[in-house]
Amino acid sequence: MSQRIPAVLIFSGLDPSGGAGIQADIEALASQGCHACPLITTLTTQDTSDVKGTITVAPELLKDQARTILDDIPIAAVKIGLIDSTEIVETIHEVLSELSDIPVILDPVLASGADTPLANRELQSALREFLMPLTTVLTPNSREARQLAPQADTLDACAMSLLDDGNEFVLITGTHEPTQKVSNTLYTNNRKLEEFHWPRLQGEHHGSGCTLASSIAGLLAQGNEPLSAIYEAQEYTWQSLQHGYRIGKGQYIPNRIFWATNN
Repeated sequence: MSQRIPAVLIFSGLDPSGGAGIQADIEALASQGCHACPLITTLTTQDTSDVKGTITVAPELLKDQARTILDDIPIAAVKIGLIDSTEIVETIHEVLSELSDIPVILDPVLASGADTPLANRELQSALREFLMPLTTVLTPNSREARQLAPQADTLDACAMSLLDDGNEFVLITGTHEPTQKVSNTLYTNNRKLEEFHWPRLQGEHHGSGCTLASSIAGLLAQGNEPLSAIYEAQEYTWQSLQHGYRIGKGQYIPNRIFWATNN
């Protein structure tokens, strides 16, 4: 019998452009040698430029889907992406509360790439109350970190506040900061652990956060230590962005299967 492929349970939105959401998660996880079990939290009307609208999936349906999968397939990690209602937050919390010793990666999607708001203050509070205490790695960009911790006056202070919510690791990405290189900063145990610096690429990319969070989930599912997984996921994401392509009128899409391209 062949070696078991690690399975990762995904809670995320459906992006019909294929740039972000469930498709990004599946491609990134497949690239890490994992099997994706995708559960859709919300249906979006979306293109490569912006999100036009969302429709929330019925919480009971999502719960039934999750429990059906968990009864059948051993899950090695959980990745959470776009959520657009507090009811879905509470549903995912209920599912996660029944699991133990499984890494959880939360990408708090608060706005679209074009900065259209996707999460109000009530939803952000629900994320902090119900999901962050169960999260292994939180991956906000700098804008999201400031929104989630509005009382903090620096990104370091934002990270400390988010660690206080129960997140084991907080990786704040710096693509939105006015720096020559992109600087991502990792925090744990009430301290800054490490900074990672990456060459800044031209253009805007649609789905980079999904790619990063899902690749971290896949590498943790494979048994990698968190620091190693977080570094390798950034390398993979940067390569995906470097090989990105513009398929529509808006942002570039990461080429998450760049490794399979024969140039």
